[in-house]
Amino acid sequence: MRILVVDDDRTLREGCVSVLQMDGHNVTSTGRGEEALEMVRRRKFDLVLVDLFMNSISGMEVLKAAVEAHKDVIVVIMTGNPSVQSSIDALRAGAWDYLPKPFSASHLQVLVGRAAHAAAATRESREVIKPANLVTQSGSGEPMALLGVSPSFRKAVELAQKVAATDASVMISGESGTGKEMIAQFIHKHSRRTQRKLVPVNCAALPDNLLESEMFGYRKGAFTGADRDKAGLLEVANGGTLFLDELTEMTMPLQAKLLRVLQDGVVRRLGSETQDAVVDVRFISATNRDPQEAVQQGLLREDLFYRLRVVPIKLPPLRKRLEDIPLLAEFFLKRSWERHRASGAPAPSFEPETIAFLQSRPWRGNVRELQNIIEHLAVIADGGRSITPDDIPVYDDAPASAASDTGLPAGIMNEAFHLAKDNLIAHFEKEYLARLTTRAGGNMSKAARLAGIDRTTLYRLMEKHGFKRDVLSGASE
Repeated sequence: MRILVVDDDRTLREGCVSVLQMDGHNVTSTGRGEEALEMVRRRKFDLVLVDLFMNSISGMEVLKAAVEAHKDVIVVIMTGNPSVQSSIDALRAGAWDYLPKPFSASHLQVLVGRAAHAAAATRESREVIKPANLVTQSGSGEPMALLGVSPSFRKAVELAQKVAATDASVMISGESGTGKEMIAQFIHKHSRRTQRKLVPVNCAALPDNLLESEMFGYRKGAFTGADRDKAGLLEVANGGTLFLDELTEMTMPLQAKLLRVLQDGVVRRLGSETQDAVVDVRFISATNRDPQEAVQQGLLREDLFYRLRVVPIKLPPLRKRLEDIPLLAEFFLKRSWERHRASGAPAPSFEPETIAFLQSRPWRGNVRELQNIIEHLAVIADGGRSITPDDIPVYDDAPASAASDTGLPAGIMNEAFHLAKDNLIAHFEKEYLARLTTRAGGNMSKAARLAGIDRTTLYRLMEKHGFKRDVLSGASE
């Protein structure tokens, strides 16, 4: 590694140089910020270790200059006055990590080892990425259907393809059932860690104390029932990928402990007074919440958010990728038919109106709900015949009285808040436009005047909800 050490503390600077040179790195150092600026602009370093607070030129200025000059450079900020805000500011500006002073030689060696690993992964990612097979095998041997032609879904898959070859942390967000775990499996499958384990952790499924012991492991006697030493899932995932599902359900104390692993790669088991393992783990996290809203609501540490969301991937709900439903339905039908029926039995097929009916459904459970419906059809349908809309089970999960009691559209009170709000606004706009056209008697100017909006806005609302302009163009304006 070509390393630059920048610190106006001569003792610390020379100590870092000595340790790093003993490990075989090519090390340059300076105690002057001005000289550091010139160096990072003129030369290409793999790693820059820079003190945050220096005379005349700050470490943040060196950080920004280094990242601007060479996008692949890894910059670590060192400081004797650490704070959450300064670490967040550094990460936002492009820092790879944050090293509080004082630190030991072993701590420095672990961090530089991780940086070397990241630099190697970055070099590998520059190679041409072969198009990924979008129907491949998951860890359980099941086919993974990353099928879709909708722009929003294609964008998410293409981003997953690009990030797979790196070691960057990925945060996947999307509603339940959109395929977050499948994207995580896809990234791991196409990474250079594919020969090692993908270890999933459901943060919502385990009580706090059990989740901590499962993730970090424990020493014998750490608690009642701990009759032996046990490695945690972080150690099991060493060299591979740890998938943190429903990350925002993890408690703040446990988030703080996880942050330490992200910072230095060191795991300490429950009941241990020393470090038990140094791990090299790639982190993929997922949540069905808006991650930034979770930070604002105090459910997710901001510093942890920025470390885990190096590359964000947002999966669209199924109702916003209707053009993908025919592909998914055919795939799920073929797979379910092969699973439940004898080999060679003629499979049923979908009528065009059946596909249209599927595309009209709200799909609150997204792709997972569609998959379950299609599997139901494969179980009950007769081979060789067509599947009609009447064959599709429709589950009304809201009582009929719910709408009449509240005056709201049926089922809306069972939806997530933001989805319910969007649907309610859309329902209001459509109803309002329908009544407005009647009141205006076909006169566009009068309709806009009655609504108190300009005609451009009125046209835009009409197009949004499928109203044709000629509905209001029949009378003279």
